[in-house]
Amino acid sequence: MEMSEHSEPSLAVKVATMGATLAAGWVAQKLIKTIWEKATGSDAPIDLDADDIPVVQAITFAAVTGGVAVLARRLARQGVAKAVDRRAEKVSVV
Repeated sequence: MEMSEHSEPSLAVKVATMGATLAAGWVAQKLIKTIWEKATGSDAPIDLDADDIPVVQAITFAAVTGGVAVLARRLARQGVAKAVDRRAEKVSVV
């Protein structure tokens, strides 16, 4: 049961991918917040539309957050796909 690009993932794979993506997103958010605070010396912005946040800071934070979110989603999806493939190999050997 190898996950190819053309096969439709099962419900279990979809749920596992969603769970892994949520977990990766949570970890990424905490990591970004910590790194931002250490790098800038100020709290990570919460409301990017707030008037007291400079535009450059809002754009930078949004770009970094968006990039890390894409990376987290991809890594989570790839991790689940590899786990499914490993599981399928073990099952087919038995």
